[in-house]
Amino acid sequence: MSYYLCVDCGGSKTAAAIVDKDGNILGRGIGGPSNFAYLGLPNFLQALTATVTSALQSFLPAPEDDQSFLPPPADKPLFAAAWLGVSGVDSAAAIARIVPPVTTLLGVEPVVANDTHLLAAPLGMHDDVSAAIGCVSGTGGIVVSFRQTEGGGLEELGRVGGWGWILGDEGGGFHVGRSAVRHILWEADCASVIAPEKRDTSSTLKDRVLQHFGVDDVFELLTVVHWPDPLPLTAPGTERDPTEEKEAPAYTQIVREKRLSSLAPLVFAAAFEDKDPLALRVLQHTTNELVDQLCVLLRPEADAPDGTEYPARKIKASETILCFGGSLVGVAVYRQMILDELVRRGHPVKRWTYVEDAAGTGAKSLAAIHKSQ
Repeated sequence: MSYYLCVDCGGSKTAAAIVDKDGNILGRGIGGPSNFAYLGLPNFLQALTATVTSALQSFLPAPEDDQSFLPPPADKPLFAAAWLGVSGVDSAAAIARIVPPVTTLLGVEPVVANDTHLLAAPLGMHDDVSAAIGCVSGTGGIVVSFRQTEGGGLEELGRVGGWGWILGDEGGGFHVGRSAVRHILWEADCASVIAPEKRDTSSTLKDRVLQHFGVDDVFELLTVVHWPDPLPLTAPGTERDPTEEKEAPAYTQIVREKRLSSLAPLVFAAAFEDKDPLALRVLQHTTNELVDQLCVLLRPEADAPDGTEYPARKIKASETILCFGGSLVGVAVYRQMILDELVRRGHPVKRWTYVEDAAGTGAKSLAAIHKSQ
């Protein structure tokens, strides 16, 4: 029996789902991060192999003679089709590097695309929409628009963002954390010209962030943010000074990207539990920048009075399903901020959905497409 495999390769984790020809979920696997741009090919393949193997182990008996599931024997194929949505895959060159070794690993040539393609799978489930936008707001951030082809596949129309934490990732966890620190520092800068006895920079967001890093002064955050990444290994024949490790603050053992992205839950707690004005301003800022990107993909609902034609690849929100994915937009009130801002700008979407199980949804969609052919 051949199965249908879908793997969601994200910046925080890898999720695999395997279904039969009728779309019934048979097995699942969870693994570590698998952003291709961050890991490179060898580490990506290692994460993929471990996750798919875990999914196979969840419903199949162990192979004989202590053999591994992957790659499968040529005369006993495991998969009829495979679909990989991979964060950090943004070019034909990247896909070309991935496909050959993954084909060898799985025994079938996979469809490989950016992970936003998995989010757009619900497009085929509704007759009242003609386009979809996959909106990722989790570890990173990206928005991509699609139309469905006659064969049931997805045609990518446009994409904005997904540049990684150094260059962008607006709306993602790193962006939220960086914006929080910037807002806290800006408040302190503005207060510096006010007499000390008249300053009021109280904020539960500031308190939460300072406590998180174990510092007392706002400007110590500059050291926290810029402290070099920890060395992964000591040089051969040397040992780290145990006194140095013991005395070093905890944040020095965390890579810089994670120091900032780890602040996102604190920002959400300060905004939605404490109702902290500064935290709410941070999230309004990150929301606006994410919606800026969505608006690049959208055209006005009405035709231009002067007859100007909009680019054919732009879509109307009223004909679109907005498919959210990622931990941040899994928070209902933050998701609603995005939807409200779209309405305010004249882009009310016809439908929206939060795709919590991108791998499972993608695997079922893959089986349905092959069944209809």
